[in-house]
Amino acid sequence: MMAAQWLDRVRLLGRDRLQQVQIADGKVVAIGSDLIPPQAVGVVDFAGDYLSLGGVDLQINGALGIPFPELKTTEPLPKISRYLWQQGIDAYAPTIVTAPLGAIHTALGLIHQYVPNSLEPEAEILGVHLEGPFLNPHKRGAHPQEYLQPLTLEAVQAVLATFSPAVCILTLAPELDTSHQVLPYLRELGITVSLGHSMATLAQAQAAFEAGATMITHAFNAMPPLHHREPGLLAAALTDQRVWCGVIADGVHVHPQMLRILWQCAGDRLFLVSDALAPLGLGDGLYPWDERHIEVKNGTARLADGTLCGTTVPLLTMVGRLVDWGVCNFEAALTLATVNPRRALGLRTELLQQPATHLLRWRSPDHYERLPATGPPARR
Repeated sequence: MMAAQWLDRVRLLGRDRLQQVQIADGKVVAIGSDLIPPQAVGVVDFAGDYLSLGGVDLQINGALGIPFPELKTTEPLPKISRYLWQQGIDAYAPTIVTAPLGAIHTALGLIHQYVPNSLEPEAEILGVHLEGPFLNPHKRGAHPQEYLQPLTLEAVQAVLATFSPAVCILTLAPELDTSHQVLPYLRELGITVSLGHSMATLAQAQAAFEAGATMITHAFNAMPPLHHREPGLLAAALTDQRVWCGVIADGVHVHPQMLRILWQCAGDRLFLVSDALAPLGLGDGLYPWDERHIEVKNGTARLADGTLCGTTVPLLTMVGRLVDWGVCNFEAALTLATVNPRRALGLRTELLQQPATHLLRWRSPDHYERLPATGPPARR
């Protein structure tokens, strides 16, 4: 049996005092304020650094030049999953945007059948985030209009086909569901419904939340802005304690001052998403995107007509940006990237029994590293 290892003076989310953490057989087995025996060996001084779970990205469109809607084989998936793991991401929802039905089905099938078989650690695939094709044409953003579909039960069943177990989240515009059959159907399938790319009124959004929608997709983006006489979808979400709000905190999609409003209204229901596109990990430049091209400058991606369509800013980079902009403190920003996405899907958030290699040590809001398999070097 592997000898126990101790981490001393550890800062943990939600705890006022510095903690001690015991790791045995590669897992966290105890957390407390007075755990370490006087003669213990293998003690690592964390010096007040934060210890956290890795990030969870619930909206990511691709990486390393590979867009998820254009998958032809499973071969790119381990490469992307290993890359995300190296970036501190524990789990993610590959996002398939509006595309031809055949391409959607191919991608869904490949992602669903993928089983990691590498000895190298990978970020876990939670399931697909299907962003479209049931979007309002007036708020479609960069989604191609020719592939949008009406939000009817028949159309949803045709898109999901036999692949509904592969889908974790589905973004839709609720005002398109005139039959009011779609949301109950999706909830029966266990699919999390997120509202987005929508012109929903306050009443329409509230009705969708009553019917089981629990998220909004990239708050502020692809929806009407807050208006004092026409509150709309965003106001409905910010004032409903059941609703989780995803947000792209790159500083371009949403101005830092508006991020402060989001944080103050829905901080405990807010979570970060990267909305990263296929050039994630490749740097700035001109890249193909379906039949079009996108240009990435300083991590922001736009179509040739200037339409904003995503980022190449890594999820955990946004943690430091929130702190730099004074939106919230470090602990809060860290929670938005690691804990809240898990809570939004009902996943475990406890550190106990977590593999040590799944944990991140944060030396500052801009510097983090995974705990090595053998543990950090012990203090002398």
